Amino acid sequence: MLYHLFDWLKEEGIKFPGSRLFEFITFRVLLAMLLSLFITTVFGRKLIYFLRRRQIGESIRDEGLAGQASKSGTPTMGGIIIILAILIPTLLLADLTKIYIQLMLVSTVWLGIIGFIDDYLKLRGKREAQKRGEQYKKTGSDGLAGWFKILGQVGLGITVGAVLYFNSEVKIWREYVGQTPTSDSTVFSKEINGRTKYFTETKSIVTTIPFVKNHEFNYSKLLPSSWRDYTWVLYILIVIFIITAVSNGSNLTDGLDGLATGTSAIIGVLLGIFAYASGNLIFADYLNIMYIPDLGELSIFIAAMIGGCIGFLWYNSFPAQIFMGDTGSLTLGGIIASLAIIVHKELLLPIFCGVFFVETLSVLLQVTYFKYTRKRFGTGRRVFLKAPLHHHFQVKGYHEVKIVTRFWIVTVLLVVFSIVTLKLR
Repeated sequence: MLYHLFDWLKEEGIKFPGSRLFEFITFRVLLAMLLSLFITTVFGRKLIYFLRRRQIGESIRDEGLAGQASKSGTPTMGGIIIILAILIPTLLLADLTKIYIQLMLVSTVWLGIIGFIDDYLKLRGKREAQKRGEQYKKTGSDGLAGWFKILGQVGLGITVGAVLYFNSEVKIWREYVGQTPTSDSTVFSKEINGRTKYFTETKSIVTTIPFVKNHEFNYSKLLPSSWRDYTWVLYILIVIFIITAVSNGSNLTDGLDGLATGTSAIIGVLLGIFAYASGNLIFADYLNIMYIPDLGELSIFIAAMIGGCIGFLWYNSFPAQIFMGDTGSLTLGGIIASLAIIVHKELLLPIFCGVFFVETLSVLLQVTYFKYTRKRFGTGRRVFLKAPLHHHFQVKGYHEVKIVTRFWIVTVLLVVFSIVTLKLR
């Protein structure tokens, strides 16, 4: 809104001190991060006090893990402050006419509502048990039904996939490699570092393949030529799978103080680099990556997400004063997945979201192997001491802080490696 206000003042010829700064994305990126940090650090404490007064505390399922009992009653639903720290700076500082900003605002609110309903139902179940004079015991069936969560994620996947496929504002610039055009209106020129280059706009749905020289892949190639008209169906199904997988992976990772928050902030830095590079014609030309018009504006949203996560980490680090709950973890996972799809780096997700990936994989392996061995031998056996993977290390005797810190370090290494893939082909 501030961006549009200063833009209007400029059009009206009204000079306002410092208004020209809002023309620069880098300034608005830094301001968005500072504002989101301010919101989470200042109002985060007020939210903690409010949740404590309303007795909105986390119920911990007794699994015999070290330090588990002390976390019971810790305020939850802290993801609300992360969502506000993302939405407010974006609404104030970003160009709200850009389709990518609109799409990410919808994605944030969409999954935030699903996570909030899930947390609220868990809290209501706890209060109803207390009214009956019963001791509340948290189970895996508490909260929103699993199928309803999946339905919400599928709905978001359909929305994101349909917008990216059908919206006319979603385009990619490709370098024109033919002879210098003379009158072709579909080809236009841009001067980059003193050289004139020619480009065409395309609507093709492609993704980036890491480690490959010709590093782009069109999803239509997965279908027989007679089915190419239905590429949009395949693309939407892929988007649904990615959003569902990453948001659930983030949810599973949110089991130790600061683990999901810090991991999401580190991943956010990478996505910010991808968005800024692909949205800047000079950088995109130098790195030989696809140029996506208007994508640079998304850096403001990502900066707000990073600032929100870091600010929340002030209270969420060990020993946590507040938990984000599903309100935060589902939202952050959905945001990361949507951003990766928008910047056409979804095939890199298993790398830079490696922590989310192994956490999810550990649960799948544990459940599958347990059911298989119980059916075959009569007694279920386990691959890990406990799943998700972070609990396995807890049972082995590692301190919570050490586990979280090492997972952060692994994420940093994976993020650096993902950046290297821009030139490693």
